[in-house]
Amino acid sequence: MMKNSLFSSYKVFACNSHPELAEEIASIMGKPLGDLEVKQFSDGEICVNLGETVRGVDCFVIQSTSEPVNDNLMELLITIDAMKRASAGRITAVVPYYGYARQDRKAKARDPITAKLVADMIVTAGADRIITMDLHAAQIQGFFTIPVDHLIGQPLLTEFYRKQNIDDLVIVSPDHGSVPRARNMAEPLNCPIAIVDKRRPKPNVSEIMNIIGDIEGKNCVLLDDMIDTAGTITNAANAIKEMGAKSVRACATHPVLSGPAIERIEASAIEELVILNTMPIPEEKMLDKIKVISVGPVFAEALTRIHCNESISKIFAGNRF
Repeated sequence: MMKNSLFSSYKVFACNSHPELAEEIASIMGKPLGDLEVKQFSDGEICVNLGETVRGVDCFVIQSTSEPVNDNLMELLITIDAMKRASAGRITAVVPYYGYARQDRKAKARDPITAKLVADMIVTAGADRIITMDLHAAQIQGFFTIPVDHLIGQPLLTEFYRKQNIDDLVIVSPDHGSVPRARNMAEPLNCPIAIVDKRRPKPNVSEIMNIIGDIEGKNCVLLDDMIDTAGTITNAANAIKEMGAKSVRACATHPVLSGPAIERIEASAIEELVILNTMPIPEEKMLDKIKVISVGPVFAEALTRIHCNESISKIFAGNRF
């Protein structure tokens, strides 16, 4: 029996974005998913119906704000509002992939800061806590006025490559922003890193300028937080292969895989792509070179620890968290 909780019970609910992951998390926690129906009126408005009481209950609502981003975001907000109005004891928004995170600052005049806007919406809807994984920028945690549990996907990927026992391994950051992430993976694997120097003339377009580090004759693994149109990671893969890398693999936490991503990955020098299932991956996008690692066990343990008021950081003991 769970102890040290302020609430007598907890329930796990799922909106429509990723039911498979929600079912896995609930199953590991030993709970059936709660009775929640999320549908749309004929004009597209979202309708939420809670089919069971949540009064005084510790509620977890699982929803990645992935494609279709706006529908999934509104489903989350309306579900939180329904729980708040039904007198839920505590509402935790479980958002494996936090959308709108790429606009986290004003990069130029008159830019919006959508990461802050979405944070305000989640808080206003009535969430008491949020748990997410690999925010595009760590400072987004500060946009919330509620507790944020920020899980890290890199240890799952690190453990995968540890088991592979690859010789002459080099972890490659596809841009300067991912350098800390690459270092955190390289240290436990006891291997060096390299950095792709690029510029981005416009959104979803990247140009490789130079490679910093020794990749000639090495087995390289590119690491990023997300793969959207795959331009950055495939350009980097092709460049380091042309510059003498023995092999090129890639891994990422969030498989957005929009637009021409699948075609680019298929045609690229990437031999294997390892991704986490923070969002659903349609069957038509599952190439032979793609491998998926589930985040279900990590989220299940995190939710259990939240309910029991235990430390979240101990999930990744021995890794940077």
